[in-house]
Amino acid sequence: MTTYRMVVYAQDIMNMTGLRERAARQILARIRAKYNKKKRELISIDEFCEFTGFKEERVQKYLYN
Repeated sequence: MTTYRMVVYAQDIMNMTGLRERAARQILARIRAKYNKKKRELISIDEFCEFTGFKEERVQKYLYN
């Protein structure tokens, strides 16, 4: 059985983009603001992709390999 993640973390953003931790966390904060989420609410892959313009298929392949 394969397990899939539904959320994106700062470390994922750092690995995908080469950004530093602070910049990755700022992106997550901007996504939360766009979707009116509270500080500790998680960001879904869908929300991340819509915000960044990354294709969901590429992000999922990256996260699951």
